[in-house]
Parts: sequence; C-alpha cells; structure tokens
Amino acid sequence: TVYNRVAAMREVGGEDLDIIIEMHSNTDTTAAIQIGHALEDLRIFYYEEPCHPLNVQNMVEVRNAVNIPIATGERIYTRWGYRDFFEKRAIDVIQPDICLCGGLTEAKKICDMADTYDVKVQIHVCGGPISQAAALHVETAIPNFLIHEQHSYGIKQGLRDTCVYDYLPDDHGELTVPELPGIGQEITEETMAKTWVYTIQ
Repeated sequence: TVYNRVAAMREVGGEDLDIIIEMHSNTDTTAAIQIGHALEDLRIFYYEEPCHPLNVQNMVEVRNAVNIPIATGERIYTRWGYRDFFEKRAIDVIQPDICLCGGLTEAKKICDMADTYDVKVQIHVCGGPISQAAALHVETAIPNFLIHEQHSYGIKQGLRDTCVYDYLPDDHGELTVPELPGIGQEITEETMAKTWVYTIQ
C-alpha cells in the first residue's frame, strides 16, 4: 500500500529525512484526500499536486481536509494564475517554473506575491543547467525560499554537457549561486554548432 511504502522510507531515513509526496495531479480530489489522511502521521514535508491545479476549489478541499502542507505551481502561469490560490488559501508552497510562468521577472513577482500570503517557494527545476542557474538566482533574491529542486534531468551528462558551467549540489546537498555575468551560465560552442540558426529580415 501507499502507507507501507512511505512508512518504510520514514523508518530507513529516520526523522531527519524530509519526504515529499509527488502526485503530479494523477489523483482526483477524493483519492487525494484519502491518501493524504493515510499519510498524515508520517510527517510529510509537503503534498505536491494532489489534484489538478486548474481547479482551485478542488485544491482548497484537499488543503482543508488533509493535515499536510500542499504544494503546486509547475502548471500555473503568471501572477494572475496564482492569485486565486493565494486568496483562497489553497496552498502552502508554490512551485513556479521560470521557463513557463513568464520568465525571471514574472517568477520574482509571483514569489513576492506569495510572501504577502505567507506562502513558501520551491522553484520547479525540471530541466538542464540553464534552468538550474536561473532558479538559483531567483531563490537567492526572495525571503520565502524553502528548498531547491534537483531533478534527475539536471544530472544527465548529455544535458550538463550543453553548457560551460556545471552547477550541482556538493556532498552536503548544497549549491553555490553563480556570481558570473547574467545568470552565470553559457552554452558551449559545440552546442551552438548543433543548433538551428534562422535569420529573419
């Protein structure tokens, strides 16, 4: 069962392990509530996308019924998309994707807006070294940063080889924010040579 699997992780990882339950909107509201209730006593760090983010009221129902912090955001776009979630107190952690939510400036505005509602931030980083560098900069510039996402895509050698700099967590799980110009990342000459170039006149 779901409970037995997560309980085994808690037992092996101990009380210091933070466990995030990623549902990826694959459950409906009723199932999300049932699963959430089953896992409450396992000290879950947060419950990610327990239902689809395009229906705010469903997320409100889950948050009101389950005693686990709720996170969502990788499929919510711009400040206007987040507004209802904040005003209806539907979530505890937002996960804006810089590549999808409107870019660096919009992501920063979303995070600042979240701070006024006492909502924490984990930037959604499901990409390569450019997304990684951009996320680190936004997370450094906000007061409500919670945790950085290190996705399996970020450690794939093929993606890492597309850029000059390789920002990965150290042995303690910590990352250093780039201090180079821009976002601190550059595409390699080899990658540029493989890229289609269009000139529009």
